[in-house]
Amino acid sequence: MVGPMSDLGDPSDRRINDRAPIELKVGYKRLNTFFSDYTQNISRGGTFIGTERPMPVGTVFMFTLGVPGMQEPLSLRGKVIWVTDPADASPANPAGMGIEFQYEDDAERHAKESAVERLLVEQFGERLAE
Repeated sequence: MVGPMSDLGDPSDRRINDRAPIELKVGYKRLNTFFSDYTQNISRGGTFIGTERPMPVGTVFMFTLGVPGMQEPLSLRGKVIWVTDPADASPANPAGMGIEFQYEDDAERHAKESAVERLLVEQFGERLAE
C-alpha cells in the first residue's frame, strides 16, 4: 500500500468529518470491462474511488463521474497515485485507489476544476467546499 494524500481521503483528515454525506457514481473501463464504483470523497485535485479491484499506481485512465443535477456525467482523466488493496483494507481505510485529476492544458484544468468546485459548493456549501 502506498500512503494516501491528505486531501484524497486520509481517514485522519478532520475535514471529512465536517462534510455532509455524498455518494457519486464513477464509471470506467479496465481491460475492456466496464466497472461502476462509487466515490464519497472528492476535492479540486482528485478523488478516492472505493473498489475491490484497484488499478496499479501510475495507471492513467478516463472515467465518468455522475453528478446530481447534470444531464451528462462529468468526464475526467485521472492517475492512480496510491492504492489500498483489499487485503490491507480496514473500516477506517477502505479498499480503493486515490486518483489525481490529469489535464491536457490549462483551459481543460480550469473547466474541470470549475465543475468540481460547483459540485462541492452545491453539495457542501461555501464554507465546507473551501
